[in-house]
Amino acid sequence: MNKLFLLAVSIFACSFFSSCDSGRVCSPNGKVEVSVCEDANNHGQFYLLTNSVADTVRIGFETENFSFSSNLTLVCYSSASSITEDYTVKHGKRLHPHNEGNERTFTFSTANKQTLDVIIRAYNDGFAFRYAINGLDIDSTKVINEATTYSIPEKADRWLMPFNTGYEQPFPIQHGVEKDAQWGYPCLFNLGKKWALITEADVDETFCATRLENRGNQYKVAFPQGWEAREHGDSLATISGTWQSPWRVVICGELSDIFESTLVEDISRPSIIKDDSWIKPGRSAWAYWSFNHGSLDYQVMTSFVDLAKNMGWEYFLIDWEWDRMANGGNLEDLCRYAKDQGVGLAMWYNSGGNHTWVQSTPKDRMLTHENRVKEFEWLKSLGIQTVKIDFFESDKQWMMKYYLDILKDAADYQMMVDFHGCTAPRGWSRTYPHLMSMEGIYGAEWYNNRGDMTIHGAEWNTISPFTRNVIGPMDYTPVAFTHSQHPHTTTNVHELALAVLYESGIQHWADRPEGFYALPEEAKQYMSTIPVAWDDSKLISGYPTNHVVVARRSGNKWYIAGINGTDGNMPLTLNLSRLALSPNAHVNLLITDGPDTDPSCGYPRPENFDIKTNTTLPESVSLAARGGFVMVIED
Repeated sequence: MNKLFLLAVSIFACSFFSSCDSGRVCSPNGKVEVSVCEDANNHGQFYLLTNSVADTVRIGFETENFSFSSNLTLVCYSSASSITEDYTVKHGKRLHPHNEGNERTFTFSTANKQTLDVIIRAYNDGFAFRYAINGLDIDSTKVINEATTYSIPEKADRWLMPFNTGYEQPFPIQHGVEKDAQWGYPCLFNLGKKWALITEADVDETFCATRLENRGNQYKVAFPQGWEAREHGDSLATISGTWQSPWRVVICGELSDIFESTLVEDISRPSIIKDDSWIKPGRSAWAYWSFNHGSLDYQVMTSFVDLAKNMGWEYFLIDWEWDRMANGGNLEDLCRYAKDQGVGLAMWYNSGGNHTWVQSTPKDRMLTHENRVKEFEWLKSLGIQTVKIDFFESDKQWMMKYYLDILKDAADYQMMVDFHGCTAPRGWSRTYPHLMSMEGIYGAEWYNNRGDMTIHGAEWNTISPFTRNVIGPMDYTPVAFTHSQHPHTTTNVHELALAVLYESGIQHWADRPEGFYALPEEAKQYMSTIPVAWDDSKLISGYPTNHVVVARRSGNKWYIAGINGTDGNMPLTLNLSRLALSPNAHVNLLITDGPDTDPSCGYPRPENFDIKTNTTLPESVSLAARGGFVMVIED
C-alpha cells in the first residue's frame, strides 16, 4: 500500500533529548519537538502540535515529471546529529551568534523510484526543514507546486503583510481569519501560550523565493506569479541534479524568542568573505525623505554632507537623479567635497532592464556582470563605498540569481550593498556580510506618498520589531523631527527611540539638517554616538500594536528604547532583570516625553524633551500618547 507521511511538531516541552522516540527530533532545551508520522488518511501531511492541539502542515512538492508529495514510502532515517555553532557577523542583533540544534534526515522513495530527503532541524528557538534530491533521472524539471501547508488555529491572532513585490505593506493585526490572500514573509501568529513566526531562509539561484497564500486557516507555500517583473522570466523554478530547497523556517516560543532569534541567519550558509575588514557598519545622512527628490541640487547635497560631518556619522547616501546634478557642482564635485570632509558615500541605482516599470535613471548599469564590473571600477575611483539598488519587482528564480550575482560582484570590489524595492531578507546577510540592509518594509519614506503613516505610524512602529526586523536588517530610514509631505504624529522622543528599536547595518536617518541641529544638546549627542552594530539584543516588554521596549548592548553600554503605539498615555514598569546589570550600573542619559509633546510644530523644541543625565535607574517611565523614551546605561 502506498503511504504518505507527516511531520509532527510540538512546541511544548519534552524533558530531554534522550527521551525522544525513534523518528523524532528534539531541540537541546527540550522545548521544540519534531517527528515524522504516517498520515492515516494518506494525504501526505504533517502536524504542528501546539498546546496539545493537532494542526496539519502538509509536506512535499510536484514537478512536471515527478510527484514528491504522494505515493511516498519511508525508506530510512538517520540517527540524530547535534549542531553547535558559533560565528561572528559584522552587524545584526548580536555580533557573536550562538546556536544549538539537532538534525535528522528522513529518506523517502517515490512511485517513480526517485529519492527524496526531508532534512529536519530542531533548534532552541524553532525548527526548520528542507527538501533534498540527490539526482534526477532527467537533466532538469520545473517545480509546479509545493504542497507545504501550515494549518493555523482558527482563533489565533495574526500579523500578515499583504504581498506585493516590494514587500511594502503594513502588518495589521487580524483577529482570526479575515480574508484569503497572498502574504509576504514573515508571518506572525499568536497561538495562545506560544508564538510562531513563519518564513524561509538560504534561498539561492537554484529556486525562487516564496510566500504564503491561505484558504481559511490553511497557509500554503506559493510561488511567484507570471505578472511579476513585467512578465519577464518564468514564474516556475527549474531544478536539476543534486538540489536542496530553501529552508522552511518556524521561529517559536515566547514573544522574546521571536524578537531575539537569529535563526534565519543561523540556518543560512556561512560567509563567503575571507577578509571582511572593509565592511563597516555606520550611520548615514539622507536627503530623499525631506526633499522628495533625489540628488539634483549640488548645494542641498553638500548641506547633507556637512550634516554627516557635524554629527559624526560615517556616510551620506546620494539618491536617484545624481546623473543630472547641477546648481554649483556635479557628482564628481560632490565626491571630492565629501572626501575632504571625511564622509563616506553610497550611491543609488535603478536595478534596470525591462523587468521594472520605473524609468528613473541611471538605469541598466547593474544588469550584467560586464555592466557591474565597469560601474564598480568607476565607483571605486570616485571613493564610493556602498551601492543602493532599487526596484527589483519579482521573487522569480532568475531574480534570486540577479540579487546574488550583484552581491558576488560587489564583494570582488569591496563594495557594500543596500537593496531597496526588494524582497524580504532570507539569510543573505550572513553569507554576504557586505549586504548591509534591505528595505522590504513600509517605512518612513511613505510619509512622502500618502497619509496613512500620519494616522497609523505609531501603531505600525510597534509591529515591525516582531515581524519584518526579526528576519534581517531593515532599512526603514527612521528618525524624523520635522515633516515630509504628510506629517508624523509620533512624538520626537518616539522618533529618537527608533534609532535603537530598529536594526540595520547602515542606518539612514530620515530628517533634514535643521531637524537634527535644533535638537537639545543631549539628544544631539545621543544621535551622534548611537551604534548600529550590537553585541546583544533583548526584548524587555511589548506587544505588537501596543508598545515595545528593547535593550541593545554595545560594549559596556545598554541602549534601551521604548515606544507607545497607542493614542493614550502609558505608564510602563521597567523590569531590566534580563540584562543582569551589576551594582555599579548607572544611567548616563534618560530622555522621556516633555510637557509639550505636540509634534505639529515642525521642529523639535526643548519642551518636547524631559532630559536627565547621570541619574538613578528608574523603576518606571511614562510615555505620552504615541510617545517614547530612550536610556543609556553604563555597566
